[in-house]
Amino acid sequence: MVPTLDQTMRRVFALPREAGTPAAAAARAAVAEHLAALGYRIEYQPFSFHPSSLHGFPVFGAGLGGLALLLLPLLTSAGAPPWAAALLLAGGVAALAAVAVGIGLGWLPLGGEPREDANLVATRGEGPVPRWIVAHLDTKAQVQSMAGRLVAVWVIGLALAALLGLALARLGGPVPLGAAGSGAALAVLAGALAGRGRLRGTTTGARDNGTGVAAALAAAEGLRGVTAGIVITGAEEFGLVGARVFVREGAGRLEDAVVVNLDTIDQEGELALVCHDARGAGLARAEAPRLTAAGLAARIRRLPLGILTDSLPFARAGVPAITIGRLTWRTLRTIHSPRDTADGLSLEAAERVGRALGAN
Repeated sequence: MVPTLDQTMRRVFALPREAGTPAAAAARAAVAEHLAALGYRIEYQPFSFHPSSLHGFPVFGAGLGGLALLLLPLLTSAGAPPWAAALLLAGGVAALAAVAVGIGLGWLPLGGEPREDANLVATRGEGPVPRWIVAHLDTKAQVQSMAGRLVAVWVIGLALAALLGLALARLGGPVPLGAAGSGAALAVLAGALAGRGRLRGTTTGARDNGTGVAAALAAAEGLRGVTAGIVITGAEEFGLVGARVFVREGAGRLEDAVVVNLDTIDQEGELALVCHDARGAGLARAEAPRLTAAGLAARIRRLPLGILTDSLPFARAGVPAITIGRLTWRTLRTIHSPRDTADGLSLEAAERVGRALGAN
């Protein structure tokens, strides 16, 4: 007997699904049971990851604040070479970026034991899958919400621009202490905001990304008479790990395929088809009529600065890939926090998106 979508999502919403935990495994089992009842073949793609990957952004922010303090005497002192501040800034930012990327990708783990997680891969029909429907299952709760992270990213951008302007101004002579101090203070503030990205508590992640999982299951129900593929990724919140694993280990499955990722489809806001390149823009234009036919007007746009989605690793591998999402600033203030619960949340929009994608 096939469980209803509501029954399966109740099981998912009851669990804080941080990647690599028993709760995440239990939620994955519930989704697998639902897909198996629909006639999908189930397989798992296990992998390990380091939770410390979340420290990449805070490390960059803290390092930028420290770098700004080191720049102060080079910016204000007449005895320092005019080019010294620019050289230190360029080298320091490059080194910080390399370290942060290494931490974020798990190449430079900062202590602690790795965790085990897995992708759930479900297929039905014969032959290659022409279109993969993707949604991540895992959640995370941090000191700051997604809105807070975006603010931190923007402030870091402003701090970098300010420090660059000061370093260039120093080529013409010493910079006033007030101006240099203001730039350094902005960088220190940016570092403090970035540091709020550490884990704290748990969340059931109803919007991010229970809604995406619901949409993927709704699409899975509708995809009949065609070869269909569903990927429920793990550890998306720890650097898109599951998607990167699927790209690396399932490259043969992606030949001549496209990817539609479903991430945070809230009950309010404008539906967006997010693309990363020209291939993704073409896919967005091809998928838009499905949504329009279901009464879901959508806007095609690029990925905003400060947000990462599972479609990105596919796009970087040359696969046409988009993410479908729907959210507002209120949504951003809720997700990545314990407040992201199913209380008062309607799955109507997520189900409509899924049914539109599942229409043959």
